[in-house]
Parts: sequence; structure tokens; C-alpha cells
Amino acid sequence: MLAAKKAITLSLVLLFCLMGPGSAFGQDGFPGRKAERRAVGAVSLYFENDIFYNTDQYYTNAVKLRFISPSLASLAENDIAPDFFDGLMDAVQRIRQKEAMQYNVSFGFGQSLYTPRDTQATTLQPDDRPYAAHLYAFLGMHVKEPDLMDSYELSLGLVGPGALGRQTQNTVHRIKRVDTAKGWEHQLRNEPALSLSWTRNYRLVPDKADRGWAWNILPYHSLTLGNALTQAAVGTELRFGYNVPRTFGTSQIKPGSSVDAPSDSPWASGAGDQDWGFYFFAGAEGRAVARNIFLDGNTWKTSHSVKKEPFVGELNAGLALVVNGITVSYTQVYLTKEFKEQPTKKQVYGSITVTIPFDVDF
Repeated sequence: MLAAKKAITLSLVLLFCLMGPGSAFGQDGFPGRKAERRAVGAVSLYFENDIFYNTDQYYTNAVKLRFISPSLASLAENDIAPDFFDGLMDAVQRIRQKEAMQYNVSFGFGQSLYTPRDTQATTLQPDDRPYAAHLYAFLGMHVKEPDLMDSYELSLGLVGPGALGRQTQNTVHRIKRVDTAKGWEHQLRNEPALSLSWTRNYRLVPDKADRGWAWNILPYHSLTLGNALTQAAVGTELRFGYNVPRTFGTSQIKPGSSVDAPSDSPWASGAGDQDWGFYFFAGAEGRAVARNIFLDGNTWKTSHSVKKEPFVGELNAGLALVVNGITVSYTQVYLTKEFKEQPTKKQVYGSITVTIPFDVDF
């Protein structure tokens, strides 16, 4: 109970620090004290779980909530992050600064859960992955051109009992009236988790993303550094559909994953009288993993661990529907083996993302 209280307090402090006291939601409904113009912000909710395929193992559940600012003239000119982040944002902006660029700031929080294959065993399972949970808050900075976007994300959180993994999973299982997981006493120990991620997204066929039937190709690459995860990734997405929005891809819950940062129009171009669309998508990603605390175990303390695979692959496919700027997508994800002792060659899980734009006085 004490660990739970500490974790809740930590998460609240993290969110307060990321948002800053000057970013309180004012009378206009979005961060800001003075209504100067109308703009478009967004909120995205992510949910990933292997329940879609009737399993309860490995990467078993994750939720994430992200709030996204309207487009900004500069990263530092926002009422979301506290003033002490201005220096960092100015430095990020100087890396790439051109005319006609748009900037966005985002923040939010999330939780991810990991379990071994057999959740009914009460003893330690040395040849299976450890129980682990990750509770975190993050601040993102996004720099956009018409066919390119850079996303920088700083994440601070907690791995271990204080991340409330046992409470989350077993509470849901009790509500569903299914067996609770019996081995959480063997989970990773408490450890702060800090990471910095950079992702660059491209639109290789920008002129094709327009009204009517269209297709586009969306490659990306990313780098994440931190004590919880250190890896490099490269991937791409192919989309085809009707009234395909001019965005940079269909996001999942990944470190440094890009955000469909909004512009003043939900379509980022002349929408005409079209207010709906849909598209099919398929993608692939390869990762080179140097460290993964959820497999390698705690950094400074003795804990359960397994031998990770240094290279991991992913295939995904799904469908997205857009109505009046609101996007709902479902992704089916196939992930190759993550550790040497893993008896199955892959894991399959589902990912749902809902993004809702809204007008704000800003």
C-alpha cells in the first residue's frame, strides 16, 4: 500500500513538472491564459493488449494518453511546459529551423505491463521473462515540414512495484472474473527510468495524400537512449485509402514514436467539403537493442533477467477511419522473439488508437 501511494505521488509530481504551474487549463479550455486566436489541438488515447488474441503473456497490456498543443510559432512559445524547459526547446529548434515550419508540444503519461507465459506459477521462472511494470510521464517536442517531422521525447518514470503493475492487472482480472497472476512478487525492483528519444518521419509521396483515392509511403527511423531502453529502429508504413489524411503514420505505443501533430486543419491541406475517409495500412520495423530493462533486469540491483535477442522484427497491418477529423485505428502487430529462452517464435497483440482534435483559444 505504501509503494502504491508513493507511485501515485510520483506520477502526480512528474505531470506537474512537465505541465508547469503556468500551464493550468484556463477559461478557454486549453493551456493558455489569453485567447488570441483559434487553433487545433488534439488528444490521443492508446490501448495495446494481447487479449485480442486470447493470450495473457509477455508484453500483455499498455495504455497511454497524450495531449498535443496547437501549431506554434516556436517551441518555447507555449503554455504547456514550464519556463525552465525553454533552453532545451530553443536548442531543439536551432537544430532545424526554416521558414514555414510548424512546431507542437505534447505531454502525457502511460503504463506498460510485462509477464511470463505462465502467470499461475508462484515460484520464480528463471527461463521466462520477468514480471515488470513501467509507469511514466513524458514531454514531446515536434518539428514539422510538409514531408518531414522530427519528434523529441523526454520520459521520466518508475519500473518496479511502485509502477502498480500487480494492482492494475489483478484488479482487471477480478472484474473480468478470471484468474489473477500469481507471480508478481518476483517482479523487477523499484528503479527510476529515464529516456530520451528521437524519431524522424518522412512522407515520400506527399502529393498522393489528397482527396479521393490515394496512397503514400511513410518511412521512419528512431533512436532511444536510457537506462530502461537503449535501441535504434528503422521502419516504414504503406497506406492506401479514400481521403487519406496528410499525416506521418499510424502511431503505436513506442519510445519516441511520432505523433500526428495537428495543424490548423485536420487534413493539413484543402479539405474541401470532404469530412471523412478511411485507409488500410501495413508496415515493418527492425530494432537493434542494446539494453532492455524488462529483459536484462535492474541496472543497479540484483533481479530476475533473461538473455535478450539483440535484433527484433515487427510486422503490422490495420485499418483507420477518419470522421470530422477524429481518427480511430486498429493495428495487428506481430513481434519476433525478444529473448533466447522464449518458446514461441512470435507474439501477437492488438493496438487501438483514438485521436480527437479540438478547437482552442490560444
